[in-house]
Amino acid sequence: MKKQIITILGAALLMQACSSKLDLTPISSLSNESYWKTPDQYDAFVTGVHTAFRNNNSAFQSLGEMRSDIFGTETALGPSFTGEATQGTERMWLQTMDLDAPGVSNFGGFYFNINQINLLISKASSTNLLTAANKNYYLGQAYGMRAFYYFQLLRSWGNVLINTTPSTNIDISNLAKAASPAEDVMKLIKADLDSSANNFGTDYTFRNQKGFWSKAATQMLKAEVYLWTSYRGGGNADATIAKNALTDIQTNVPSLGLMDNFTDVFSSAGKGNKEIIFAIRYKLNEATIGFIPSLFVPQSGLIANFYDSLANRQFDVATDNWGGLLRAPVKVATFRQYSDADSRKYATIQPAYTKSGTTYTITGAFAKKYQGEQNAGARAYTNDFPIYRYADLLLLLAECKVLLGEDPAAEINKVRARAYGVNYTNAYAYPNQKVDADPKEALLRERLLEFVFEGKRWYDLRRMGDNYVYEHTTLKPAEAYKLLWPVDRNSLTNNRSLVQTPGYAQF
Repeated sequence: MKKQIITILGAALLMQACSSKLDLTPISSLSNESYWKTPDQYDAFVTGVHTAFRNNNSAFQSLGEMRSDIFGTETALGPSFTGEATQGTERMWLQTMDLDAPGVSNFGGFYFNINQINLLISKASSTNLLTAANKNYYLGQAYGMRAFYYFQLLRSWGNVLINTTPSTNIDISNLAKAASPAEDVMKLIKADLDSSANNFGTDYTFRNQKGFWSKAATQMLKAEVYLWTSYRGGGNADATIAKNALTDIQTNVPSLGLMDNFTDVFSSAGKGNKEIIFAIRYKLNEATIGFIPSLFVPQSGLIANFYDSLANRQFDVATDNWGGLLRAPVKVATFRQYSDADSRKYATIQPAYTKSGTTYTITGAFAKKYQGEQNAGARAYTNDFPIYRYADLLLLLAECKVLLGEDPAAEINKVRARAYGVNYTNAYAYPNQKVDADPKEALLRERLLEFVFEGKRWYDLRRMGDNYVYEHTTLKPAEAYKLLWPVDRNSLTNNRSLVQTPGYAQF
């Protein structure tokens, strides 16, 4: 179904926020001309923009993680260990996507909200209805979120269509406009980051329990962007900009820090905790993370055939009511990368075993990080989904230091000390683990263990360089064109000015 550019969207999207399935097709009869009359309407529109951002979360997760080394069946094309079919999901981690099975279609649906952001920028820039503080905050959010979308697009497709002018009565999927070179997309991203930071100014406050974009989110994105370009010709100058963005957050938002326990970061009861910098908000009776039960956790009746060796028990439907479809199981090899002393291991991944006598044999694993909450005998996936959190800040800062020839030990060891808790000894500290002999591999390993199922692993490998992708995933140098994603057939049909990503079968 094509998503039309709606003509007044703030109020309509705000009303839709109560649904867990956000259909962003226009439902309002209000026109653009009759909207934008009160500060409350601007506020509603900003809420709507964040609602639409939440609606893109499945694409964020897929683009950032599904082609990496986290998920997969134990045999190349087999079903998950519970017998549930992967149904094409395996094309992403096997790198076999094409224009008819692209993994992510319609550029993630991102252009819908990009257009909404363009409209917000246009209206907020010219209004005198808002206080100076709110006007600047909204513009800071809008430019920051637009940069985030275009950074997703650039890392995934390279050359993409740039649209910065709001459209109020056309279908953007039919916009006959060619893609711009990746270099121009990056220029827009960096310009938007500057505009966002300038509009926020010295306002580092958070809104909606860190469920709305903030200056700290802009600075986190700036660090990611400049780290990306530091590996692509920007060198120490860009690494220094990235480092300064991160230390700016530390200086101006001293309330941020690591939670004492890893599991507390993701608790449904602890939303907006001190570790969160920006998260996509979910809430019971409003919205749940729909892609978890549709892809990442098993049917309750099927998991009941297996055992939890740690608890020495067989799974049961009453307790283990995951209620999902396991299209993307976690590889056992991923689970085994964790030390048993690492608290992240069993908080992140649930292993499943068969049992013969007293002997347990591991057969598979699935994502456990987002357990949701129990509601009327069913599991509701209401955890917030972190986009940026303090552990990410620390490890990005450590990466900047490695690039600049500085010592990353302090930042890495803060993350490791929290992970190992009472088990933490000098043997686990950087640089004393075997992987620490190569600081970049140490950072990649630490980020894997920390951020599984947060949509970061593929982007981490891509950022550091193609050789890391080839080393850690199924992609090989002979198919280097697959570092980018194919454009789906429908997008090529609707916009004949677009061309297929080089290397893939042409339309």
